[in-house]
Amino acid sequence: MLNKVSVLGAGTMGAGIAQWFAQCGLQVQLFDVQWEQAQMAIEKIHASWDKLLAKGKFTDDQVKSFKESLQAVSSLEDLDSDSDLLIEAIVENLKIKVDIFQKLHHHFKEQTIFASNTSSLPIDSMARELDDSRKKRFVGLHFFNPAPIMKLVEIIKSHWTQEDLSRDLQEWFNQQGKKPAICSDGPGFIVNRLARSFYVEPQRIIKVESTQRVKETDAILKEVGGFRMGPFELMDLIGIDVNLEVAKSVWKSFYYEPRFQPHAIQEKLVISGRWGKKTKGGFYEY
Repeated sequence: MLNKVSVLGAGTMGAGIAQWFAQCGLQVQLFDVQWEQAQMAIEKIHASWDKLLAKGKFTDDQVKSFKESLQAVSSLEDLDSDSDLLIEAIVENLKIKVDIFQKLHHHFKEQTIFASNTSSLPIDSMARELDDSRKKRFVGLHFFNPAPIMKLVEIIKSHWTQEDLSRDLQEWFNQQGKKPAICSDGPGFIVNRLARSFYVEPQRIIKVESTQRVKETDAILKEVGGFRMGPFELMDLIGIDVNLEVAKSVWKSFYYEPRFQPHAIQEKLVISGRWGKKTKGGFYEY
């Protein structure tokens, strides 16, 4: 079903998605508005593959093939027009996402699937702005961080998505070892709606920014609750700025229902530029 993939956005999610598709044997192009970011992402992916090779997870031939199948491109015009899938993993801004899809409408063949990796923005809101032929081939494909490892992929249908497209994608992802879930278009889809309590309630529990309380809360949820990561560790990994934007989007979509309201601690960290691991500091220091 898929042979060539174009990925927009070379941040943590975009790079992870590109890496995973390359590991599936697909030809992958990675674009970012900052050319240096795309090049840096490729270097990090190569380094990751080299580490996995050293650990015996992949063979020399596999890693060589992966590296040959993944390339960075410096402009949208350089993306292969016959790609089977175009997926964006850019900033969580509806207008920016829609604008880039509209810009690329005539660049790609009619059968190219257009997809968004949005965490919470309505798929219908994006699809309705597209040409009628694109509406039918538009879906949400929500990967989870780190994309090469996390099994779940949410496949979100819009009002116009062809029924067989979502089923075909589900079957394809199953064949690649992912765990795809077909979702209706709703605030936060499945995981991010459920996860709001996992992120917001611990902030309400600690009440104020406190490294000791953060560590204690994470430790309890891991040791007693059985979670692999505590909520504060996970927000640092995802990006506190990204997590806050998702929180605001879900809160707004539920007409500002109090249980979804983001917490002031998170807002303060974002304002101060402490966004987690990517800035070397968030709830923890790195």
